Amino acid sequence: MRSLIASGVLAALTLALSACVSHPTPSCGAGRQSVRTAQLFFGQAGAAGFTETGFRKFMDDELRPRFPDGLTVLEGGPKWPGPENQLFRDSAKVVVIVLPQKGDAGPRIAAVRAAYKARFRNDSVLNITQPACVDF
Repeated sequence: MRSLIASGVLAALTLALSACVSHPTPSCGAGRQSVRTAQLFFGQAGAAGFTETGFRKFMDDELRPRFPDGLTVLEGGPKWPGPENQLFRDSAKVVVIVLPQKGDAGPRIAAVRAAYKARFRNDSVLNITQPACVDF
């Protein structure tokens, strides 16, 4: 099962990294602000001891202290072809964070990812960081 998860995560990571070319800051229209967003995908299949209560505690212990300005949690269900093209499904919590304009959020994101892997004995947490235009 872990090899299926690793294969799927590797495929998703490869796709995400192929888009990690240096993107120029978007030209946002009047009244819009240029920011960066991070999307973290916390897979549940293979996550030892994963429960809703445990994930809420993880958020309180690890995510909220590092990103006190807020975040959004969505339910996700990634799918990818596994061995012999059999569809593999894994529920995930998707956390979306509008990153602060100042400072490097990379170390905080890395710390959250490492904490999830350690706490739930999971192999990976997919991270997609990208520029965006927002209206507040």
